[in-house]
Amino acid sequence: MIDKLAAGQPIQELRAEPTAISLFRFSAVTWNPHRIHYDAAYAATEGYSGALVQSHLHGAFILECVLRWAPPESRLSSFSWQNRGPAIAGTTLTVRGSIESVEGRLVTCVLEEANEDGALCATGRATLELKEGPTS
Repeated sequence: MIDKLAAGQPIQELRAEPTAISLFRFSAVTWNPHRIHYDAAYAATEGYSGALVQSHLHGAFILECVLRWAPPESRLSSFSWQNRGPAIAGTTLTVRGSIESVEGRLVTCVLEEANEDGALCATGRATLELKEGPTS
């Protein structure tokens, strides 16, 4: 597989639609008590039209995108993301990415997450170490 990869190649996109319930659950498992993430009425008092997607959930969606694309025997070498804009519960988020570089067994991908209006919500970069083996 490695010999078939090149800079600029897109990776398979990921679509996610965080709901009020999934945001509540994510807040619970991450011990995030801020009501802005699960209480739409409270979020409105801060000027938002609904509950906000947590910063770390944006990162999780970006990471999920690249890990779904990577072969199962891959190893994540590094990962980072930056939040760029808010997303509201019920919004469809799309993560798109491409290969930035291929250096031996290391493949670096750049990714962007945008909402259904095309507004950028987060950017990310992941480097994976791919296992040597037969091409597929």
